[in-house]
Amino acid sequence: MPAAPAIDTAARRCAAVLAAGGLLLPLAACTSGGDDAPQGDSGAARDVRAVSRDDVTDGGTLRWAVDAMPTTLNVFQPDATGATTRIAEAVLPALFTLDSRGRPQRNGDYLESAEVTGTEPRQTVVYTLAEDARWSDGRALSAADFRAQWKALGGGNSAYWTARNAGYDRIAKVAAGDTPRQVEVTFKKPYADWESLFTPLYPKSVMGSPDGFNEEARTRLPASGGPFAVKPLGKKDDRVTLVRNDAWWGDEAKLDRIALTVVPRGERGAALAAGKVDVAEVTPKLAERIDGVHTTDAKPRGKERADGKTAGKPRKKTGDLGTYDVRRALAPAYTQLALNGASGPLGDERVRRALARTLDRGALAEKALADLGLPAQALGSHLRMRDQAGYQDNSAALGGRDLESAQALLADAGWESGAPATGDDPDAPVDAKEKGAEEGKNRDGERAEQRADEMKGLEAGRAAAVRTKGGNPLALRFLVPAGPGTAVTRATAEQVSDQLAEVGIRTRIERVEDESLFRDHIASGDYDLALYAWPASAFPATDAGPIFAKPVPAGNGSLTVRQNYTRVGTDRIDQLFAAAVGELDREERQDLLSRADSRIWAAAGSVPLYQRPQLVAVREDLANIGAYGFQTPRYQDIGRTE
Repeated sequence: MPAAPAIDTAARRCAAVLAAGGLLLPLAACTSGGDDAPQGDSGAARDVRAVSRDDVTDGGTLRWAVDAMPTTLNVFQPDATGATTRIAEAVLPALFTLDSRGRPQRNGDYLESAEVTGTEPRQTVVYTLAEDARWSDGRALSAADFRAQWKALGGGNSAYWTARNAGYDRIAKVAAGDTPRQVEVTFKKPYADWESLFTPLYPKSVMGSPDGFNEEARTRLPASGGPFAVKPLGKKDDRVTLVRNDAWWGDEAKLDRIALTVVPRGERGAALAAGKVDVAEVTPKLAERIDGVHTTDAKPRGKERADGKTAGKPRKKTGDLGTYDVRRALAPAYTQLALNGASGPLGDERVRRALARTLDRGALAEKALADLGLPAQALGSHLRMRDQAGYQDNSAALGGRDLESAQALLADAGWESGAPATGDDPDAPVDAKEKGAEEGKNRDGERAEQRADEMKGLEAGRAAAVRTKGGNPLALRFLVPAGPGTAVTRATAEQVSDQLAEVGIRTRIERVEDESLFRDHIASGDYDLALYAWPASAFPATDAGPIFAKPVPAGNGSLTVRQNYTRVGTDRIDQLFAAAVGELDREERQDLLSRADSRIWAAAGSVPLYQRPQLVAVREDLANIGAYGFQTPRYQDIGRTE
């Protein structure tokens, strides 16, 4: 096994959550132009039942399913989760929110203005805070809060256990402006994604000391600055309660409270049917069940009147799946095939390119998305999603499905056509869970299913003569997640395996438990191929750089890969990202990122397949909530209608 790399724990945790089908949340935004339609070019950028605030009733509790209790309320800590982000969005200032195209929008509740006021000799940004913006303890938001956050996240003090310092490490100074409500931020060098900073903004009581940052903010926030406030967390709690913030100066929250309730993925069907939660992200299988209830349910919801409206008592709103709608959008995340280029056959770029050109990405997207009611098109970018502003398909740099070209590349790399695989081949595909069974670890009743998967892999291996080089077969370990909600990913893996077999590449599919996939395999480089989800960023110039950065040897003999788990990168890709992150001109920045993306495609370290589905079950009487895609929820507008 390769030496363990220096890794970004936050990225590993985020990717592991996504591999498990976890809550999909956007990381940030992009500022290019494009169609302003909320549903985007695909028609699936978001799916929310939008209702005017005047038509939303006051009061009530919303029960929102989450995967687990957050271990911290500080989104900048390595172990922050999707629930941590959800809480921060509702209770803390967000200077910029995201629209459905992933573009930052100035939040008028906190900012009167924010603009670059100078670039020479240094870039300067001046924020003018809203007159009423204040913390729940009565103190006005001020430069002191900005300064404390910069000091905590700037990377200059190792006592702060931060997950990342991107952008904050470019700041030279934070000072009060010409008026009490102005904050002036001066940068050491130009920073294109300055709108990503100070969102969320924490009070200086959290950011002002390592203890407040590292420990106190795990269970409580001393002050809130949003439409809701969070109750302190208890060790035995199985829910997080957000209550209406009476000190909030903006539009009053319609709900009395939001209860983020822990419901494991495998238990959500039962919880929804029992009416125990109101909103839950669901698997495609559960979404199909809910759709089926609506299709076959013949119970009237009320007698239809001559004018087309209904009269009489509607169907009971609790206790069955028919009281929910499934909201569908393309999530701000994508499924990719990762090719480990550190060693083995995939260390040869010709083999990686041949493998990539064997894939029918359109067919993979069709099978994964079409039955879900979502547009089924292959994703053409590593850096932006289809409806994201500035999206550009750069896959031509690698080329589409071309079996003849793939065969030629493999032959050029020395991989010759060989004999078809046989049933007693010792290199036959192996399921990780089956191996666990031989060690006495797998659960009862799973072996038949696992044997069927193994035999399917064998059949794929027989589809073409397996190529060999020096007497060794071109056989690759192919890791896929095995947890709840990963059925679509596993089906994609089987398709990929079948397609690769057409050019003589044999795959040994191993299903690995979600928690172990990144921790024990992807992060350490213990794989050849892997299929998993990766979050999109609304600020790709900043956030995508570490994902595709060229790995460098560390002093201890390990490989520093940052977030580049494929171990494939080039100096030129790094140079393009470095230029993009400091380019203030939007069009120039877009061009730099497009060129970087083309080179990432050409290097064939990772192959984006399709944007992931975001399926959210929402009780029918709820408004302004659903599948948000990139869009930041407006929590004060969520509520019920009559």
